[in-house]
Amino acid sequence: MARSVLAAAARVARWADAALGPGGDSATADGKATLSGATAERAARALGLTPAQVRADWDTARLAGLIEVHGDSARPGWRLRAWDRDDSAVLRGWVALCDAWSLAHPEPEEYEAAAVAEVVTAMPQVLSFLQLSAGPVPVPQLLDLLQQRVTELRTERCEVDYVPQSDPAQPGTHGSGLPRELRPKVPLQRPRPASAVPAADAPLEPLLDWALCALASVGALTYGDGQATLTPLGSWAVWVKLEQICVAAQSPAGNIEQGAEDMLRGCAQLRPNAARDEYRAWLAARPVGSAVTELIDAARGEDALLRGLAFEALRVVGAPAEPEVRTVLDEPTLRPYALLWLAEHDGADPEDAHEVLTREEATWLWVDTAAAVADHGEAPLLVRHLESAVQPTVPALLTEVRAVGHPRTVQVLVALAAAHPDPALAKAVRRAAFQVHTGG
Repeated sequence: MARSVLAAAARVARWADAALGPGGDSATADGKATLSGATAERAARALGLTPAQVRADWDTARLAGLIEVHGDSARPGWRLRAWDRDDSAVLRGWVALCDAWSLAHPEPEEYEAAAVAEVVTAMPQVLSFLQLSAGPVPVPQLLDLLQQRVTELRTERCEVDYVPQSDPAQPGTHGSGLPRELRPKVPLQRPRPASAVPAADAPLEPLLDWALCALASVGALTYGDGQATLTPLGSWAVWVKLEQICVAAQSPAGNIEQGAEDMLRGCAQLRPNAARDEYRAWLAARPVGSAVTELIDAARGEDALLRGLAFEALRVVGAPAEPEVRTVLDEPTLRPYALLWLAEHDGADPEDAHEVLTREEATWLWVDTAAAVADHGEAPLLVRHLESAVQPTVPALLTEVRAVGHPRTVQVLVALAAAHPDPALAKAVRRAAFQVHTGG
């Protein structure tokens, strides 16, 4: 069903991928993702559609993540690349479209933006009621529920003492107590007529009609004959959103509001299963694209422990992280981690995934992991880390470690020499550290 809802959008996205790729024409004229007139006409001729249909399908493709627009160029999103082989990618695309229902259908311009925002904020309760009803619900009943919820929102605004808002650049909870990323998307505030109806005076019936029409346009419900019914897709989407909220609310270590780097530091002392629970809660509260970008940025830092933990969190993300993981293969610091991630993602046994690394990459990863142990672990762990080296002897390891050029090589060797109980071996390691330090 999700494929049928998005089929027209996928068709336009595939056309754009072929016609507007590198070296092709510009997708937009204003740098704001609006399809240019010439491009819309060209697509209409190629696809046998009207320009209006092309524009509508283009907007749907953008909201579903099938197309990503950067300046005046477009590129296919990971969901389009995975369209034919991954049903979950199609479902994620449809959920993204459903989340953006208020952007998919123009809102009434005769009302103040605050009135529209109130209805958008109240609609999750209406959708939950439709799911619990498991069948058609008369519009008057939905209108009563909407009026009650809007009244509650207005009461909360009047009665709750003012609390300074947190920095808008940081993740946070506002108003409803839910992470911002789990709250409904509110339409951008366009210029309104001077005579726009204030929120307090706005009749809710036309706004409910707009909301139901918009949700019907994305396939979340059917609407007609004075009643509304959730589609199977709509019911599933409500369930997914409730599950996300529950997962986010059960953040075991309380790091859900932190940025990626602080969240990873908070997970450093957790057992693997508890850390994965924390990753899932943190990811549930954010759009997957921005979460992946934030994790990779954290992996680029100087702390080797965070690098490893970031890729563990990316394993929890799964397929949506694949395109961005591939983009870091050219970065020496991240390449070994990315190669292991991709090997496991493609089905390799985690114990055998290291076979995709060259000897030099494996040695670099050994030093990076040793740096994490030296910074955050105990001396016996660093000594045991010797056993994981691919080199058969310590002299061979030292020779290749000196050649690999890791920026933390000296610190790792000094720490290993201080921790190792064998005086002769410790002396050899110290000598290697001195030679790396002096360039010998």
